[in-house]
Amino acid sequence: MTTLENRPSTRFTTTPTTPDEWLARAREVRAILAEGAAARDRAGETPYAEVALLKEAGLVTLLGPTEHGGGGREWPLAYRVIREVAAGDGSIGQLLGYHLLWFWAARLVGTREQIEAVEADATRNRWFFGGAVNPRDADVVIRDAGDHIVYNGRKSFSTGSRVSDVTVLEGVLEGTDTHVFAIVPSEQPGITFHDDWDNIGQRLTESGSVTISEVAVPWEAAAGFRDKAFEPRVYNTLNVPTIQLVFVSFYLGIARGALEEGAAYTRTRTRPWLHGGQERAVDEPYQLDLYGDLQSKLWAVEALADAVAEEGLVIHRGAWDVTPEQRGAHEVRVAAVKARATEVALEVTSRVFEGLGARATTTELGFDRFWRNVRTHTLHDPVAYKRREVGASLLKDELPEPTWYS
Repeated sequence: MTTLENRPSTRFTTTPTTPDEWLARAREVRAILAEGAAARDRAGETPYAEVALLKEAGLVTLLGPTEHGGGGREWPLAYRVIREVAAGDGSIGQLLGYHLLWFWAARLVGTREQIEAVEADATRNRWFFGGAVNPRDADVVIRDAGDHIVYNGRKSFSTGSRVSDVTVLEGVLEGTDTHVFAIVPSEQPGITFHDDWDNIGQRLTESGSVTISEVAVPWEAAAGFRDKAFEPRVYNTLNVPTIQLVFVSFYLGIARGALEEGAAYTRTRTRPWLHGGQERAVDEPYQLDLYGDLQSKLWAVEALADAVAEEGLVIHRGAWDVTPEQRGAHEVRVAAVKARATEVALEVTSRVFEGLGARATTTELGFDRFWRNVRTHTLHDPVAYKRREVGASLLKDELPEPTWYS
């Protein structure tokens, strides 16, 4: 089957309460997603059932307040959960990662009152978030209509689109350089998802274009505004380091899925080379060297990712008092792990074929999807600019200025 729609919907009856339990839940979801992932990738169907699985498993409320039924957890665990899910299906790992980012967006830019209200509603209702925010496109234009603001424009990418309950919009008030975020229902006449995502990888992310036409939002729902004036904090600029660590998480998850699925194939199906003198592929020195090399590199970058995530806790826990220096130093570390994760994930998903053999290139097995998924998303922003941030910090003691990509 190419969907999960025939799966019983009563598998998860409790909410995890510890980090280990959340990771165990994520591994259960990974196992469900991994079964039939190659077929679903070929079919390219809208992942309604997959998102329903994330909701049923409670993963969508991982960051939500416990008093409203959420996990009450923080980003280091969330990144690891994303990694696990992505190992089963890279597209669904990305969807979960983007969802958690936009779930957290109220905390990023909202007032205290907005944060409390949004997180309560989102957690109780298990909203799934999408986002129509793409800095490379022309800004969505916002018109001040008195008690409301009105969004109009188009974005090339809107990850989560048709499977989302709510969408994060971002635009600029006409005649100003003031950006405004707002959360709106995805299903409404003013939002048209164009179903034109047809890329080689991450095929189930519903990342096509969107048109926004006369979408009205009350001023009191404009994130971070009071009396039509924005209340800025340094923490408002943490969107980039946080989303880059989300990227790192599903890159590493996809690489982990490729390596472990490849190793299972090599153990059970790869034939030894007829001139190698071994009776089993797993005894061949080049196989041991290949898998040892890839495993070592992946372990190293996973450890770096975990360390950088833990370092970021100081910033997230002190969101109202973050300094520019703290933010800049964290972004440098994020840039370093983003660069390394990109390189290692591309290497693992490509070189694993060397341990599989020619018969493993069949379309049915779909081993190519791991590389296609990583290759597609790692083009999001040039990794050379991430290495440049690290080099400028080391050689010139420069910290990156906050932008949409740094």
